[in-house]
Amino acid sequence: MTRAALLATCVLVSLCGGCGPADADPEAAAPEEVSPEDLLISVSGQVELLPEAAQYLAARSEPLPALEGLAVRIEEPLRVALNDPDAPLATGSLAPSGTFRLSDVPVRDILLSLSAGVGDVSGSSGLMRTSTVLFDTALTQTRPRRDLVDTRAYALPLSYVEALTRAVGEERVLALSGGTLSRLGETGFTLGRIVDAAGQPVAGARLVLDRPELAPRLFYPRTDAAGVMTEATGPSGLFLYVHSGGDAETFRVRVEGAAGTYVMRNAGAAKGLGLLLTLSPGTQP
Repeated sequence: MTRAALLATCVLVSLCGGCGPADADPEAAAPEEVSPEDLLISVSGQVELLPEAAQYLAARSEPLPALEGLAVRIEEPLRVALNDPDAPLATGSLAPSGTFRLSDVPVRDILLSLSAGVGDVSGSSGLMRTSTVLFDTALTQTRPRRDLVDTRAYALPLSYVEALTRAVGEERVLALSGGTLSRLGETGFTLGRIVDAAGQPVAGARLVLDRPELAPRLFYPRTDAAGVMTEATGPSGLFLYVHSGGDAETFRVRVEGAAGTYVMRNAGAAKGLGLLLTLSPGTQP
């Protein structure tokens, strides 16, 4: 049994039994700790287009997809990857400014992470289905016990995803999918950014995966999406993992040569899903 299949089995048994934050006001009251028996929290924040995606569209005079009224989901990416019908833990709509607030989010059964999802498989909104990690159990070794406030999630226009496909190369995507799929929107992927303590992108950084056999699937996109590099991040700090388009995968990532600064993080990939995450020093998601 493959690692992915084994994990999926374990996760389903468990279910039967049971980026970084936006700038915050330093004088604001700390989120109140929730009851360990209830484990119901509130999640609030803002969704915006990935900056590089917005720049890509603007450079081509393409209209920006509207976010107002767009459905937003608080979910666990792993459950989404396993097509669990209970994956959305709470749903709502984005305000005109892209903000959201969802209450009574049940987090007792969170396994790896909590995220904000937008877009859907139909692409009717002009956006790919994405899920931005807001909380990672790898950072705290526990489930969320406080409300998540001032979080930030991102949306990816389909035209930008197509640009990333061209940047990697359809033939290379086809090879990485075993000859079955040639577009990132089909295979699924993980797109992330490495930032420093001030939240600024880190250039020249390399990722290390805990599964070395997956390393050939890792790339570092150029800021303008005109190509990808294989050596290290560029000025944008972006990295891209190309999924096979097959069974859901889970793995962990860390920044090379940064032991004690960047914590090993949970990651993964699933067909038709864009997982978005930010790697920052310390224990901030």
